[in-house]
Amino acid sequence: MLSSKITFMLDVRAELTPEEKDSVKKYKMGDTMLYQKMEMTDRGSGLLGLASRLAFKMINLTVSVDDLVNGKHIECKDIVEMRAVEEQIKEASQNFKAILETAAHFGGEVVIEL
Repeated sequence: MLSSKITFMLDVRAELTPEEKDSVKKYKMGDTMLYQKMEMTDRGSGLLGLASRLAFKMINLTVSVDDLVNGKHIECKDIVEMRAVEEQIKEASQNFKAILETAAHFGGEVVIEL
């Protein structure tokens, strides 16, 4: 008996201007996490713990600035999860865009006189 399983796929990628790429490099933002989904609190010990840790790595998802710039393929177990991930990555991307805009105007020092 064959069983079919549907997997929902989401591919994300940001197109940055040369100036934005320079800011990512200058401020070392490549490893910055934009989205992180972690589940599982008890990993167990021994062989079962090892299997649990492997499964943990497979079901958890992270999207960094580098992932967004280079592109990332994400597989979701259902359409509800895919939509939730998509919305959260969109929100994180908008926040990252604001950070890049701030970085573009930052000269290294800000003086505020009162």
